Amino acid sequence: MSKDSTRPQGRRDQRRPGTPARQAATTATRTPTPTRTPATTPTALRRLHHHRPTPHEQFAERLLAVLSGRRPVHWMLGHTIGEAYEQLVQLAPRTPLRTRGTLPVVRTCGGFHPRPGVVEAFASIAAGEQVRAMAFRLEQGRDLRWRCAAVELGSTPATAACAPA
Repeated sequence: MSKDSTRPQGRRDQRRPGTPARQAATTATRTPTPTRTPATTPTALRRLHHHRPTPHEQFAERLLAVLSGRRPVHWMLGHTIGEAYEQLVQLAPRTPLRTRGTLPVVRTCGGFHPRPGVVEAFASIAAGEQVRAMAFRLEQGRDLRWRCAAVELGSTPATAACAPA
């Protein structure tokens, strides 16, 4: 009986069940390793496949959903503290992110930790050709949940603000 006759039909792997890894590696056929480009380095692949969004990235998406009109303002009730909810109530109906055409998306998002439990975050929001800025502050409560404490949107461009109505 040959080695290959114990393999299940259609199996191409030369290793046999119970074969030590060292021996299996020497009997398996070798394939050439592809050259690595910057996008396929282990670090880049780890970022692509195992990226867990940070709290400020999650909040940027949540805030955008409210400010673009995809979600109602009260959706953020348990996720805001202090004046942030009132700021959202004021911003949401008149924000330039409520577009009728292109759906706005978070393009970039970053944050700064001035002290433990606080994140000062920023995001750039793209809707077609337009890019707007959004800044917000997150504070971590005793229950370890992050809540939005303040929200600001970048002002409208000067040409739009000065244009006659």
